[in-house]
Amino acid sequence: MLDAFILIAFMIVIGALIGGVTNSLAIKMLFRPYKAYYIGRFKVPFTPGLIPKRREELAEQLGNMVVDHLITPESLQKKVLNEDFQRDVSQWLAEESAPVFNSDKSVEEWLDMLNIPVSSQTLNQLLRDWLEETVTGAATSYRSKRIEEAIPGLWQDKIEERIPKMVDLIADRAETYFTSPEGKAKVKVMIDDFLKERGMLGNMLGIFLGNTSVADKVQPEIVKFIKHEGTQEILLNLLRKEWAKFKLMKVGDIMDKLPEDLIISNLVDTVIKMVDVDGHLSKPLSHWLAPHQQIFTEKLLPEWVQKGTDLLAVKIPSLMAKLHLQKIVQEQVESFSVARLEELVLGISRREFKMITYLGALLGGVIGLIQSIFVMLFS
Repeated sequence: MLDAFILIAFMIVIGALIGGVTNSLAIKMLFRPYKAYYIGRFKVPFTPGLIPKRREELAEQLGNMVVDHLITPESLQKKVLNEDFQRDVSQWLAEESAPVFNSDKSVEEWLDMLNIPVSSQTLNQLLRDWLEETVTGAATSYRSKRIEEAIPGLWQDKIEERIPKMVDLIADRAETYFTSPEGKAKVKVMIDDFLKERGMLGNMLGIFLGNTSVADKVQPEIVKFIKHEGTQEILLNLLRKEWAKFKLMKVGDIMDKLPEDLIISNLVDTVIKMVDVDGHLSKPLSHWLAPHQQIFTEKLLPEWVQKGTDLLAVKIPSLMAKLHLQKIVQEQVESFSVARLEELVLGISRREFKMITYLGALLGGVIGLIQSIFVMLFS
């Protein structure tokens, strides 16, 4: 009985060792040896191992597997069109852009930091050149036109509507002037000059009436004359006639009477001062962007992300074709050493390979048990 037990145990152990060692050797032969060995001219069988021998095929198949089954255009399109992904991208962009919106650095400092060759001097010169070119070109093109052709009809209508108001304004200003101490003094000076020009008759009239009384009597009459409807009608007709004559004049005739270069220069300088490029560029970037941060992050950014991901989804197939992703994977795998490939595979499947070894030992032990039973039955 003891002999039978020893025989059974011995054959189980031998079978388990054979099964375990065989499976372990088979697993190692997937990678080992790394290179082929030769005895003379004859290559030793099973060298190199399976994976070193078929590495190029393995790299090609991995590339095909990645492109055809793992990272496919459809899977990437599904990912970029996912609402959660778009929301995460929008939130990330909002967080990344927040320091820009709240930056204390000036616009000029940002331009310098980004190596953008733009300065206040450059912008002012560009603005000056553009204004001079535009104004000069406009003046040249309008020289041969009449004023009524050069000025838009709407402006002409507005000017004609303003003429009665201008009459009222002139009358009010004249009345204010002649009722003021300065106006009264001016009337007195004019009367004095008038009387002096009349010689002895003027002196006699001045002595008879008195200069002050004449000025006091004339000044109210002047005010009455200004406020009289007839006077205002005369002034209204006069302004309308002058405006009608002015409209028939050519722009060139008016420009010839004016210092054109000086006017253009002054106009350009005025516009440049109004634009104030230096002042705008010296302000912090937050001055311009902070008021718009909320609408940017809550409305504009999600819309841009959605449109961008929609466009990206359409372009993904062509992008992947241009990237040659399959070739990239293949080249990467081919560049790995066999030891690195072995490390990668074992790092993923080490536990499973151990289980295969243990399974081989188990099967070998079972086979040894069965063999020992047969030996005992037929011995």
